Amino acid sequence: MILINDASEADAPHILAIYNDAVRNTTAIWNETEVDLDNRLAWLNDRQRAGFPVLVAHDANGRLVGYATYGTWRSIEGFRHTVEHSVYVCGDQRGLGIGAQLMEALIERARADKLHVMVAAVESENRASIRLHKRLGFEVTGVMPQVGRKFDRWLDLTFLQLILE
Repeated sequence: MILINDASEADAPHILAIYNDAVRNTTAIWNETEVDLDNRLAWLNDRQRAGFPVLVAHDANGRLVGYATYGTWRSIEGFRHTVEHSVYVCGDQRGLGIGAQLMEALIERARADKLHVMVAAVESENRASIRLHKRLGFEVTGVMPQVGRKFDRWLDLTFLQLILE
């Protein structure tokens, strides 16, 4: 059983742990530098102040096992109805459906916020994430070869989008 709700400051240390694990061990985040708790608290407060959700998933034991959010895709006014999302799950919980549950809740929130499009930018070799997005109705809109670098290799970026209305 997974419980999904809005994040609070008390969740920040757990969000930090998931984020830094993704920095260290995955290409889900192209950052190479871990952050500290002050950084995640500022990030959380900035998201919430801007009116963007940060959702957290807790398992039956109350452990925070994932989080998801969306925010500004482009800062130009013409893009105000489009958001880009992120979803991260604890390394030992991936593949158990938590990401899908977080995404479904995030999509519901975007629809309630009367947004028009949700964008995903996924490292092209992350086939599980691409499959998940397609199952949720996202369509691939393009691939940008070798636009990033991490772990001493070039990374391709796949863009997907979901029209929410």
